[in-house]
Amino acid sequence: MIGCLFCKIVQKQIPANIVFEDKRVLAFEDVTPQAPVHILIIPKEHIPTVNDVTGEHRDIIMAMFEAAKVIAKEKNIAYQGYRLVLNTNSEAGQSVFHIHMHLLGGRHMAWPPG
Repeated sequence: MIGCLFCKIVQKQIPANIVFEDKRVLAFEDVTPQAPVHILIIPKEHIPTVNDVTGEHRDIIMAMFEAAKVIAKEKNIAYQGYRLVLNTNSEAGQSVFHIHMHLLGGRHMAWPPG
């Protein structure tokens, strides 16, 4: 989508510290990390919000979770624990309208989160 920050990262028009990439997803370090490990995992296809996900996106969503597992192992947080977060719409904290999964770890996570 024209003007989408994450689409521009996918197209390599904007630099990012990429930690994972395959044919469906891209993952990069968050520029304002909220934990020692804070990675954003995004689909290469533009999907604005979780409300826009359909059955046709099943493989993309699965690829996001598979990427999270791989990255967590690479960052040595897979066994101590990590959190996956998907915010939907402004009131939940979504600021870029291209779905993205936050992978957070490397410290104790409190509950409730918000």
